[in-house]
Amino acid sequence: MLKNFYMPEGCLMSTTQNRERLSSLATIEKAMLDGAICEAIVVKCDSNFTLSVDLGNYIGYIDREDSVFTNSEEEIKDIAVITRVGKPVCFKVISIDCDPYGEPIIKLSRREAQKECMENMLSILIPGDIIPAKVTHLEQFGAFVDIGCGIVSLLSIDCISVSRISHPRDRFFPGAQINCVIKKNDDFGKRIYVTHKELLGTWEENAQNFSVGQTVTGIVRSIEEYGIFVELTPNLAGLAEYKEGIAVGQTAAVFIKNIIPERMKIKLVIIDTYNASQKRDNCELRYYLNDIEHIDSWQYSPISSSKSIETIF
Repeated sequence: MLKNFYMPEGCLMSTTQNRERLSSLATIEKAMLDGAICEAIVVKCDSNFTLSVDLGNYIGYIDREDSVFTNSEEEIKDIAVITRVGKPVCFKVISIDCDPYGEPIIKLSRREAQKECMENMLSILIPGDIIPAKVTHLEQFGAFVDIGCGIVSLLSIDCISVSRISHPRDRFFPGAQINCVIKKNDDFGKRIYVTHKELLGTWEENAQNFSVGQTVTGIVRSIEEYGIFVELTPNLAGLAEYKEGIAVGQTAAVFIKNIIPERMKIKLVIIDTYNASQKRDNCELRYYLNDIEHIDSWQYSPISSSKSIETIF
């Protein structure tokens, strides 16, 4: 994964360096002179859409035009400003003045922090680069993820995992820290798409955790006339014969009847099903490409399989 000096918003909040930069007026001024990116919580948005940021001993202010980095022809939407309240934001200190009573007026810019992130990192990313990200919100069609300083990218639902899910919430939750692969980078970082399934292991890497004769748990993901798909891991599902009274989302105890690599098939027998809210260990996200910064291609299917499933970046 690429070393990223422009992490998703919230990642700097608890660092010693960030706390030190905001510890006094002198250190805030030094952060301004150094051009450092800091983070703090937005506590208020006034009627002019100016954000008040809690700097500890002081309050900083982000004007509407400094709240979001946009293209020159794009307008800043109200919702993009007000939804920052209660959340951490990244920013640069752009000025420190005094009011008539001698109290400091500290102006901040989230826009400048995002602009630096865009110019120094996002604009030079290429397909296949692996970066950290944070899930910001979920829609039926996919997850939006922060890929640096609050700049958001779309992770479409079909790119989340090989195992089919009906909604991104089946895999993620807002605030989840994940890894992603750059899928497409248009117009020097102004429109970036990411993918995720390539980091969750190939068919063989997932299947080697199971053997014929085992009884394990899985999640019912799809019910068809010809059978029921049960997810064993996020990148591996098996097929069981159709059975009445089973619902999508249930946890199933399944007997592994056969594993056929050349057909990428795992045949299952459903022993029992039940509703369960607890997460199962084998459905936690497990990344197989650790400490790797870039991939040119990824082949999910085994070499012995007649069907080829791969991603070329």
